[in-house]
Amino acid sequence: LEQVIEKVGKPTAVAVDAGYKTPANAKSLLDKEIRPVMPYTRPRTKDGFFKKYEYVYDEHYDCYICPNNQILEYRTTTREGYRQYASNPEICKTCPFLEKCTQNKDHIKFIHRHIWEHYVEEADHLRHTEINKNIYEKRKETIERVFADGKEKHGMRWTTLRGLGKLSMQAMLTFAAMNLKKMANWTWKRPCPA
Repeated sequence: LEQVIEKVGKPTAVAVDAGYKTPANAKSLLDKEIRPVMPYTRPRTKDGFFKKYEYVYDEHYDCYICPNNQILEYRTTTREGYRQYASNPEICKTCPFLEKCTQNKDHIKFIHRHIWEHYVEEADHLRHTEINKNIYEKRKETIERVFADGKEKHGMRWTTLRGLGKLSMQAMLTFAAMNLKKMANWTWKRPCPA
């Protein structure tokens, strides 16, 4: 992104796939006043258990409220920047939802929230706008198409070479050839100068 800003100028929006949907990336884009276009990511919760969004975060009191209206209080912040919230085991062990909440032998439910989580939440709100939907559609048609063409038409599904240097050279030559094909197509579509 820094190289794009330096060479071309600051973009109005940046579309990424799910692998780049992180709190740090969302914060970086929003701080630079660049619209983040990030996809929906499914909750990574076991089947039959409550999803994280079913626990309501109370920003004012900095706590989570479980589906049984009990409070998960802040405990600590990890080195990775995640704030840990935990339930009261005395209340949880008699809860009717315990089987859907946690498998912890001490009957404690933990929820982790990144210190920059509100940036990801803002990116999720923007995901529902018409602008973001249109930009994300273009991503499929342009960026993903390049990778698909590289794999299908230019032998990038596998390699016979070994070593990072040789693989980098092969990838650069392949993408240079693909760029030349694109440029040729663009020039052929223009009318001939008279």
